[in-house]
Amino acid sequence: MKIREFLGSTVLDKNAYEVGKVDDIDFNPETGEIEIITLTLQKNIFSKDEIEISFDDVATIGAYVILNKEIPKETEPEEAETVEATIEVEDDEEE
Repeated sequence: MKIREFLGSTVLDKNAYEVGKVDDIDFNPETGEIEIITLTLQKNIFSKDEIEISFDDVATIGAYVILNKEIPKETEPEEAETVEATIEVEDDEEE
């Protein structure tokens, strides 16, 4: 597989959940071995996060990059707390 084919590959965690895409690769300049893979994680339509993983965390590379670890999904936002309030209005009419 050529590097340009590897970039943009879909990444699955060990549970086969899609976690993102390969965005960048860092090599050891002396050995030529891949050391770090940067993944772009899709949070929603308008925002993305990036994480770096060690190449040791890659189980297989083929049609998908499959990791041998789980990438936890972002926790759901907490529900808004309901607050009750009373508004008192004073009438200060002068006659």
